[in-house]
Amino acid sequence: MSSKAAASAVLDRMIVLVGLMGAGKTTIGRRLAAQLEVPFVDADDEVERAAGCSIKDMFEVHGEAAFREGEKRVIARLLDGPAGVLATGGGAFMNEETRERIREKGISIWLRADLDVLVRRCARRDDRPLLKDGDTRETLENLMGQRYPLYGEANIIVDTGDKPHRTVVDKILDELSAGGYLSANQSDTND
Repeated sequence: MSSKAAASAVLDRMIVLVGLMGAGKTTIGRRLAAQLEVPFVDADDEVERAAGCSIKDMFEVHGEAAFREGEKRVIARLLDGPAGVLATGGGAFMNEETRERIREKGISIWLRADLDVLVRRCARRDDRPLLKDGDTRETLENLMGQRYPLYGEANIIVDTGDKPHRTVVDKILDELSAGGYLSANQSDTND
């Protein structure tokens, strides 16, 4: 799909990016939103805003269960808002209610990456609560075993690997178009 076609496409539902930490949800999400000329929202940022503290602090003070409950509420609110691109936290799609709500109101896209890519990307940041203890590779491998089967329920699956961001965004746009998720802007078809 060309840049011009993407910019003139009409999006009527939220595009929801899912995948493990390090898969590129925020970076790809920003670029995809810019290409489609729609808002981008990072669920983690919204959760932090709502809680008034960092996710790391939420995990330490209130625990993962409290964080996940807040995350579920924030994502539900965002899905009720205007169409755009939403990057979720890696565990958000594990919640059955959240998955169902995304199925009803969004288009889920799993950004899939292999273990070596995830380990390398996650090594760049030290603010990931699930990686604070233990071996990063082992933790990510365990999370892959738990989460990949559920991520597989996404509407679209795109392998990110070490591909340039532009290539991944183009692949997503092609998949959205092929799946009938984007419609042409009526003012463009009447020219």
